[in-house]
Amino acid sequence: MMDFKGRRERLREKMEENGCPLIIITSPDSIYYYTGFHGALGIEWGRPELFLMTIDQGPAIITPSMEEEMAYRQTQISNIRPWIDGLAGEWREQLIHYMKSYKGENIGVDYYSMPHVVWDFLTVHIHKEQITDITPIIEKMRMIKDKDEIQIARHTGEVATAMLEGAMKAAVPGVREFEVSLAARKAGTYKAAELMQQYYADENPFNHPAISSQQIMATGEHTTMCHHRNSLTKLVHGEPLFICHCGSAHFKGFNLGFDRTLFIGEINDEVSKLLDVAEKSQQAALSVIKPGAVAEEVFKAYAGVIEGAGYPIPFRAGRAVGFSVNEAPQLAKGDETILEEGMVFAVDGGAETGQYRTQVGDSIVVTKDGCEILTPFTNDHESLITGK
Repeated sequence: MMDFKGRRERLREKMEENGCPLIIITSPDSIYYYTGFHGALGIEWGRPELFLMTIDQGPAIITPSMEEEMAYRQTQISNIRPWIDGLAGEWREQLIHYMKSYKGENIGVDYYSMPHVVWDFLTVHIHKEQITDITPIIEKMRMIKDKDEIQIARHTGEVATAMLEGAMKAAVPGVREFEVSLAARKAGTYKAAELMQQYYADENPFNHPAISSQQIMATGEHTTMCHHRNSLTKLVHGEPLFICHCGSAHFKGFNLGFDRTLFIGEINDEVSKLLDVAEKSQQAALSVIKPGAVAEEVFKAYAGVIEGAGYPIPFRAGRAVGFSVNEAPQLAKGDETILEEGMVFAVDGGAETGQYRTQVGDSIVVTKDGCEILTPFTNDHESLITGK
């Protein structure tokens, strides 16, 4: 089990440094990061869940009563405060107890993640001047992955590559995109189940191997739509197939980026030329990554290759990943974050014309002298041919 208690202790130290005796966190990803609790409900169901950390009263979770037992069993937190739909002010009654306890004190919140309904309630009872956005503190803590997170990241990479291998077996002319996606999800689910049984069996019954998402996938001329979802479109011999695992390759809450452009039946020369540029731009980015490098410099190396080949820059060079699909920092122009050992990134390369778009992406962890690829998979174009 991950050291959730240690993370809370480090958070408590930051609270003392910043004079916040109470913080209120509403981001499900951050709640999981600090507690191990991952429920099925949330603001999209009209049921906000909150994690409260205090200087002197310990941690607490405010959750719908339907998930009270899960909160107890998933975490080492004894103070679970349940609420029931429509009764006794719901979550508000639980939250106001803490607000009264720290009346007049500085309260920290994850402002950019906080649902408006929670924010509006807080600001009725607390002056805005007493509220501090602690998002930068949380982001900084979550930037550097600990050994447990890195192990999970490596396993997520195994799930991602299993998904692509499963997709490639199914990707033959005449098959529809969604059928390829189903094959990828099946392969990833079985790999996740295997890893959970081997490494995380003591965490049952909260090992959830099933891959569920609308996978990004496009073939032929549809590859120009960067985030096209798998559809009824049939694969055609001689056309490319782009598969993106961002948002679909996940394992025990951890997310990675992983993309490949495939060839159906045979290599398409125009796509192959574009893919060469994409791969070279990614390699240029990877060559810069190491402790002490600046995030923006990674982007500049990537962008220089693409523009030097005469193509427009399609997107940033990458982003940090973890228990959220998009974290800080960004490998983008203007981000001056200094890279550190233990950061995990999805690093991309791309190139496009009006007819086709190619992309290659891998996830990496920054090591003491460079980076480790978490999604090792071939870039050899002959090996990327499916359905021969």
